Amino acid sequence: MTKKISTEQLVIMGFMIALSVVLSKLISINISFLRIGFGFLPAAVIAILYGPLWSCAGYALADLIGAFLFPTGPFNPGFTLSAALTGLIFGLVLYKKDITLLRALTASALVAVVVNLLINTYWLTFILGKGYTVLLASRAVKELVSIPVMALLILAMDRTVIKSFRTRSGTVREQ
Repeated sequence: MTKKISTEQLVIMGFMIALSVVLSKLISINISFLRIGFGFLPAAVIAILYGPLWSCAGYALADLIGAFLFPTGPFNPGFTLSAALTGLIFGLVLYKKDITLLRALTASALVAVVVNLLINTYWLTFILGKGYTVLLASRAVKELVSIPVMALLILAMDRTVIKSFRTRSGTVREQ
């Protein structure tokens, strides 16, 4: 049985999806097979506020919209699957829990290693025609460095943005 989403939740979801597209496609650094962006932050907001299923759907939708509005190469549905998995991981680790540094590091490490490093490198082998281990080695440093950065941004966001949503009376209702 699924719960209904309120109009306010739908508006927040839409805003976060749009923000994710902007942060991923317009305000990111693309260097060959490396992309440094902050599109994961709105997915983490959705995960913290509404849970794994909404974050999974929201980040996948953001990836689809971004891929069609701002294509950077051939469309690969694998990256949409990776985006959905990122939202799912954030939701499973962060939803209805105190966001501590350890929890933020856990979510960030799972996303960086499992999704960004292992799975996305696999998708890139089809696009770039390079060997998996060659790409893996060159992407590993970037992903390992991204773990504490992602964790600190999630933690900072929880202390500011999420807390303001929760403290406003009636804005974010418990699911």
